[in-house]
Amino acid sequence: MNIHSLARTTPSSREVIAARRAAGVPASTVAAHMSIDRKTVRKWDRRKQTEGLLGLLDRSSRPHNSPTALPAEWRAAVEALRRLRFTQAQIVTALGLTKSRVQRVVASLGLNTLSMLEPPVPENRYERKRPGEMVHVDIKRLARFYKPGHRVTGDRSDTRLRGKRGYEFLHIAIDDRTRVAYAELLPNEKGQTCADFMRRAAKALSRFGIRRIERVMSDNGSGYRSKEFKQALHDLEARHKLTRPYTPRTNGKAERFIQTMLRLWAYVRPYNSSDERAAALEPWLRWYNRQRPHGALNERTPVETLKQLRRDNVVGDHS
Repeated sequence: MNIHSLARTTPSSREVIAARRAAGVPASTVAAHMSIDRKTVRKWDRRKQTEGLLGLLDRSSRPHNSPTALPAEWRAAVEALRRLRFTQAQIVTALGLTKSRVQRVVASLGLNTLSMLEPPVPENRYERKRPGEMVHVDIKRLARFYKPGHRVTGDRSDTRLRGKRGYEFLHIAIDDRTRVAYAELLPNEKGQTCADFMRRAAKALSRFGIRRIERVMSDNGSGYRSKEFKQALHDLEARHKLTRPYTPRTNGKAERFIQTMLRLWAYVRPYNSSDERAAALEPWLRWYNRQRPHGALNERTPVETLKQLRRDNVVGDHS
């Protein structure tokens, strides 16, 4: 039970009120001692006499009878139409009810927004067994700038263009098993750019000890579906796996890594320019791979995890 922070009485103090009244203490005296109204004293005394200790508990203030309430069959009709994805305005037209009534019913059913009609998405967590068995790639567009923007200053008062100089594209690659990651800021997201990045990412991962990439997972962006990217994967002898269309959670590890980069690198402090932000990328990646404990890795760093897998002989001939 949640007792209101400003409540004058609680179940235990109500029992004291009823006990004092039963002992013959006048209601006015009890009210003065408890700093409450005499009506409140009489109410809890009456509930104790008629309902016992259960009468001293909090209960709903909803009336026992609601003559003007919408009948159950009408509520069922509103719910049925709502679950057929009717808007509230369409339900008003279809059933001839007032807008306020439909709104109250829909709200009480917890169906205010259409997203509430969808069943909860089951968790799709998985983890590959070997380093290099799956590498996730993704791209995040970042605006170039020459002075700090509202994301770090919190100031939206200046509605003029805040020093934009086009965009740069953050390309990332992260190993599914160890979370060893590599990233670059590149001028575009075209097929040749994606292909060249994939080759450099493979070399970077090999320096950590992941000598072979078996599969690469990406979204359905045009750069990843290009013939140049396919040729790069062919040269690496890696299979290409595409995410389900409009389902970014399929590539969740890449999405999550990008969010971590935005929070701990891109917007962690007010850079004076995007060039200053770009200069901080390589040191940040070293920190992420070698020093930052990862919750999904039992608080080990990606490099520590990779070393542990080598000691356990999990790496084998696949990397």
